[in-house]
Amino acid sequence: MALQITDESFNKLIAGELPVVIDFWAEWCGPCKMIGPIVEELAKEYEGKAIVGKLNVDDNPDTPLDYNIRSIPTILFFKKGELVDKHVGAAQKSLLENKLKAIL
Repeated sequence: MALQITDESFNKLIAGELPVVIDFWAEWCGPCKMIGPIVEELAKEYEGKAIVGKLNVDDNPDTPLDYNIRSIPTILFFKKGELVDKHVGAAQKSLLENKLKAIL
């Protein structure tokens, strides 16, 4: 299951050794609902190799503001605290998985 990330847990989480993939989403967002199951699959398949989580932009407004998130879903990819890749909008699993594999 994808980790539920908050503004409070964000910075500590991305600073760890494992790569981190974060889905910025909202309950009312149609494309977010399409990509949600893919994010859950990636969380399960890469458990122990990467952290895959979700951050609700309505409940946690500070982090999206810090990263200039203007459209959701937006997926950010971090390695050792650094933003290394980004995808905006719905996507096929293979595209997201390739981006994740590139930072492992």
